[in-house]
Amino acid sequence: MPKKKTTTLFEDSLVELEQLVNQLEQGELSLEESLKSFERGVNLTRTCQKALQEAEQKVQILLEKNGTQTLEPFTDE
Repeated sequence: MPKKKTTTLFEDSLVELEQLVNQLEQGELSLEESLKSFERGVNLTRTCQKALQEAEQKVQILLEKNGTQTLEPFTDE
């Protein structure tokens, strides 16, 4: 279950962040509302960054074989 919670948290945070950005771009919020939205956006960004870092660590662990990483170049085909 932890995977689902992290994924949901990341996706929900990203959706909320996109909504905040749209509201801020419209320029119809008061200064106080804008500052609250900006602060919330910073917190959401940190949450997303943490989730991405955790995912990257998991990928690195999964790619590790016999104590050495076996990274292969990415080809976009």
